[in-house]
Amino acid sequence: MKPAAVLFDCDGVLVDSEPATFALIQSDFAAHGVTRSIPELEALFIGGTIEGVARTGRELGADLPDDWVETYYTRLYDRLRAGTPLMPGIPELLQRLDTAGIPFAVGSNGRMAKMEATLGQHPAIRARLDGLMFSGQDLGCPKPRPDLYLHCARVLGADPARCVVIEDSATGARAARAAGMRCLGYAPHGPNPRLAAEGAELFGTMDQVPALLGL
Repeated sequence: MKPAAVLFDCDGVLVDSEPATFALIQSDFAAHGVTRSIPELEALFIGGTIEGVARTGRELGADLPDDWVETYYTRLYDRLRAGTPLMPGIPELLQRLDTAGIPFAVGSNGRMAKMEATLGQHPAIRARLDGLMFSGQDLGCPKPRPDLYLHCARVLGADPARCVVIEDSATGARAARAAGMRCLGYAPHGPNPRLAAEGAELFGTMDQVPALLGL
């Protein structure tokens, strides 16, 4: 059955923003006494919030300043505005959904300002998402709570049970499952056991999605 709506995560699904995000976390942690590899940081934080990064970083021993979250965001947005590409195949996938008459929206744990910094670089895509981008932080309901994706479904007038979520993190997949939604797990670098463990159906390239949706 054709889905009633497709709900996208943003970072790592629509835009390739995670390399810059984790590189800055790594350098900041190192400057404040905690050295971790990028894969270690991704395992800890992918799909989460920067507020959560700060809490865990301090638990690990990083002497982060009180204003670290806000200064991190300021520096990250500068990096992202310098150039954040779309994930391969996203323009074609959105066009395919439009052609099939399937509405879509974005539910991200990132702030709205972050989505504007990344998606705003791609005017054609940003225009398609006008009024359809929602931040779990700004709404006060970050993943893994289901509320963000349920909110997206309500805005689109779609039955949650007939929505499909596209995620790249276990946190996001857990939110989709809690919302009663099917989840497709984007795993462009190969098997992702943590994502699969949350019930996501793994795929490797965006051009596989239409077939998975029955289009």
